[in-house]
Amino acid sequence: MEILKHECGVAMVRLLKPLEYYHQKYGTWMYGLNKLYLLMEKQHNRGQEGAGLACVKLEANAGEEYMFRERAMGTGAITEIFAAVHDHYKELTEDQLNDPYFAKTNLPFAGELYMGHLRYSTTGKSGISYVHPFLRRNNWRAKNLALCGNFNLTNVDGVFDEITAIGQHPRKYSDTYIMLEQMGHRLDREVERLYRQCEAEGLTGMDITHAIEAQVDLSNVLKRCVPSWDGGFVICGLTGSGEAFGVRDPRGIRPAFYYADDEIVVLASERPVIQTVMNVQADEVTELQRGEALIVSKRGDVNVRRIVEPLENQACSFERIYFSRGSDIDIYKERKRLGENLVEPILKAVDYDLNQTVFSFIPNTAEVAYYGMLEGLNNYLNKLKKDWIADRSHLLQEEELERILSMSVRTEKVAIKDIKLRTFIAEGNSRNDLATHVYDITYGSLKPYADNLVVIDDSIVRGTTLRQSIIRILDRLHPKKIVIVSSSPQVRYPDYYGIDMSRMSEFIAFKAAIALLEDRGQTQVIRDAYAKAKEQDKHPERTNLVNYVKEIYALFTDKEISAKMVDLLKPEDVQSEVEIVYQTLEGLHASCPDHPGDWYFSGNYPTPGGIRRVNQAFISFVENDYMMK
Repeated sequence: MEILKHECGVAMVRLLKPLEYYHQKYGTWMYGLNKLYLLMEKQHNRGQEGAGLACVKLEANAGEEYMFRERAMGTGAITEIFAAVHDHYKELTEDQLNDPYFAKTNLPFAGELYMGHLRYSTTGKSGISYVHPFLRRNNWRAKNLALCGNFNLTNVDGVFDEITAIGQHPRKYSDTYIMLEQMGHRLDREVERLYRQCEAEGLTGMDITHAIEAQVDLSNVLKRCVPSWDGGFVICGLTGSGEAFGVRDPRGIRPAFYYADDEIVVLASERPVIQTVMNVQADEVTELQRGEALIVSKRGDVNVRRIVEPLENQACSFERIYFSRGSDIDIYKERKRLGENLVEPILKAVDYDLNQTVFSFIPNTAEVAYYGMLEGLNNYLNKLKKDWIADRSHLLQEEELERILSMSVRTEKVAIKDIKLRTFIAEGNSRNDLATHVYDITYGSLKPYADNLVVIDDSIVRGTTLRQSIIRILDRLHPKKIVIVSSSPQVRYPDYYGIDMSRMSEFIAFKAAIALLEDRGQTQVIRDAYAKAKEQDKHPERTNLVNYVKEIYALFTDKEISAKMVDLLKPEDVQSEVEIVYQTLEGLHASCPDHPGDWYFSGNYPTPGGIRRVNQAFISFVENDYMMK
């Protein structure tokens, strides 16, 4: 229902054979470029603010370009960057275009290494200069570095201080650029170490260059950088001499998968993307584990190295609920379980009256949870039928038996995502009126003033669409009661590891808790939590940090907060009774047992940086929003 912006998707391709091999076997030397395009297009859901690609050509002669990049902004960025690449080839003859030797020698982006990135910003910074991949140039091929990632660091200040303390002077203050400079510095030191070693062995000239490029060990570079990063990340990189890597954070917050055979190595943010593009089964795709790096050397040796010791598994549960493609075999099952786990609270909300209740979903991402909810409801109904028949078998007449057996869960496609309205009108009332038409309804899909209406969504974060559109639209059907169901728990806290939710005032759950404290004359709780957060923030060196925002919620049950949300979100002109039902944390973990990262629901941030930043967000809320009332 509410679009959440996610920090990015990555894709990487390393060809292990010469270009002519792919031309002979697959009919084109563009095999690697085409695979990268598919990997990126299949992950289009992960970034629609910009896209970029980088390419490295192995064994280019001195004086020839060997590292290429293309970037673009906007939702059509993938198409734009690949069109720009192909523009280089449009003047070629057919013979030239079909000659892998000519391509290798003369054409840009005719290489063996490719890396792609899809961008959603969580920092608010925009513009082509912030679109990945980032490049660090040098006259030594091995010192060139292209970097991209799906990440958000919570300790950019600390990394900045670390690299400036050794004399570096970054030209930009952004996490990607600072990481690029940090890694670039360590790559320089690795190359210089090898230079001294080769020189001591008596090598000179280009022999030194070739020896260095054959021996560069990116694990040395990564081991000097990765331990200093606080946050969730998958970082990918290419060097100008032909090394490639992808590294995952030690808590596994952000996802990464790879596939390798004797022809190709690919890495992507999602497993089914690799399955589809490479036409392989799920068990042929490997998940990069916590703290691991996939490293491919210039020679094409493929290794997985432990870069940093794995910490407690905190794989992001929102990946399973919302961001990743539902076509993944495990995610599909998990989303169905999320819907099934809600059956009992839904039944309570409609007073177990299935005869007078219609079930539907909010398009489009909640559809799988909807199927799970229906399975759970049908299982409940089948048990009910069995119990009735067993208890009254000696009394049942044929007509009564038919009535029992014909009972079914009533389903309709009630809500329709009609159009994507452009908010070109600035005047508030006009904008609000337009927003009510983002969704439409199927008229006649329930009995007015008699039926309950249950609609399931994957998450309710800000509540904006509920208030401006959904509730009003559903009320036009005149249901007796509207039950809005969220397959995820209440989103109470910002995320600092990649999702575009950073301000306390954005969350309807937080607004509800603040309103409850005001209603009950308990605003001292807000002042006390603020004072503690403020005091803690004076000591940035502290490691035993406390999330004081939890105190805002501590006095209330989930049900009390949900009820207050209804007060805040229900328009005055809506006649139907409205209730919001949320997934529980227990239900979430039962549904997604291998992805326990739940800090946006529980406030249990996995790193000190997350705790520090949530307290800072609360301080900002009190000082800039709350105290101004």
